[in-house]
Amino acid sequence: MTPTESQVPVTVLTGFLGAGKTTLLNRLLKEEHGHKIAVIENEFGPEGIDNELLVTETSEQIVEMNNGCICCTVRGDLSRILNDLRDKRERKELSFERVIIETTGMANPGPVAQTFFMDDGVSSYYLLDAVVTVVDAKHGHATLDAQPEAQNQVGFADRILMSKTDLVSSDEVESLRERLLRMNPRAPIKYVHMGQVPIKDVLDIRGFNLNAILEIDPEFLAAEHPDAAKTKQHTDHKPAHDHGQHDHDHDHGHEHGHDHHHHHHHDDAIKAFVFQSKQPFDPAKLEDYLGALTQVYGTDMLRYKGVLFMDGSNRRMIFQGVHMLMGADVGRPWGKDERPYSKIVFIGRNLPKEAILKGLEACLAR
Repeated sequence: MTPTESQVPVTVLTGFLGAGKTTLLNRLLKEEHGHKIAVIENEFGPEGIDNELLVTETSEQIVEMNNGCICCTVRGDLSRILNDLRDKRERKELSFERVIIETTGMANPGPVAQTFFMDDGVSSYYLLDAVVTVVDAKHGHATLDAQPEAQNQVGFADRILMSKTDLVSSDEVESLRERLLRMNPRAPIKYVHMGQVPIKDVLDIRGFNLNAILEIDPEFLAAEHPDAAKTKQHTDHKPAHDHGQHDHDHDHGHEHGHDHHHHHHHDDAIKAFVFQSKQPFDPAKLEDYLGALTQVYGTDMLRYKGVLFMDGSNRRMIFQGVHMLMGADVGRPWGKDERPYSKIVFIGRNLPKEAILKGLEACLAR
């Protein structure tokens, strides 16, 4: 999905109950930030439960805020709502430049993200920018232990905002950060206080843009490959409660000698792993294998993204997927001094890591 000038960017805001999503949204709706945002407070309940309510409660409230933002409280099918907003915008009845969807009743962001791949009317007009997940540092471990939905939210995230870090010790913040990193090494973690988050940390992240760089936290790679630990960057570690300066996506290069007990207590269903190789892929074999993989494990594959070195091509191939839906694009040529490589990160629920890695190995050109 390459953005075009005319597409309206959409952010999906999800997160743990009580983590501070509403505080953040209220700030966006009231603060003078210069963006005209339509916020969809998405109150769909689980399918089959709310059908009677949907029939009777069709009134949808659209309130215009003083700062030019619009708040829509809606029920029903997301495709219909987005298409309605598009029509109102085209007729100049509403003015907005971007959309934020807050998922409330539906905790799993997967079906919301899939709407942007499956509905042509939606995907041609809107650009899915990112899934942003708010995690509560005080109750984070307990919520992840008790709620599979919370694990889905972390696995799907392009960015994680950790709130309430001031209510717990720096060791607790660090152990939760390490846990989130094992579940999703491609989402930078930012610390936020009372919804005070720079607007740039929520908007224009381009998490679903195929051409965006595939960034994986180097600390995760060091943990995956102990021999890579010596290449770790040693940088200054900012304290967990320095709320003024939290632009440290990847500046935790210090060794973690403390508080490792959480490693053993939390065997999360959602985990990440990485395939890396400097040998090229056989394109036909890889296409067949990825097709078969998504058929078998697609519902448990939350997000996967890769840069691929393909046999017979001097350009990188970039691909990504959400569940069974996959897209690919030809990227820029490999540089003269660049050694071509493949790197794919998988984030999913109980995926057979070793079998998948072996399957990918078998797709390399011989």
